[in-house]
Amino acid sequence: MIDQAGVTEKAMDANKPSKRKITGFGVLLLFVLAFAIFFRQSFMTIEVTGNSMLQTFHSGDRLLATNAYWLVGDIRRNDVVVIKDTEPGKFLVKRVNRLENEPVDFPYVPDTWRLEAGQYVVPPGTVYVLGDNLPESQDSRSFGPVERSRILGKVVLIR
Repeated sequence: MIDQAGVTEKAMDANKPSKRKITGFGVLLLFVLAFAIFFRQSFMTIEVTGNSMLQTFHSGDRLLATNAYWLVGDIRRNDVVVIKDTEPGKFLVKRVNRLENEPVDFPYVPDTWRLEAGQYVVPPGTVYVLGDNLPESQDSRSFGPVERSRILGKVVLIR
């Protein structure tokens, strides 16, 4: 049909903006993007340096750690965790020996703890960590318990 100006209905329709539909491929791309953002925010890779975790980890081993505790469970005894070091850009990999409010076995108490003070109990809001290679490890025995806020995540995969 032609109107008074001589323009067909098809020509008028061509000038209207078309509605866009989200295709299956678009949904897939959105899903991949969401997964990539989640993975980037929740996981990190760390390279082990030093001998403090021998025989479990060797220098050069790569670890995958996560702070998505809802996915892998909260930090428990014997979990291996990645800790932000006091030196910028450095990380420590240690095993959780005791959680807050738990007593520490005498051979593992901090070097500064005096026997007459009684049993050492991990302060609230901290964890007590040890390296697997006790003779060579710098851990809570030397620097004390670690604040939970310094724990970047727990190790979930070794590569």
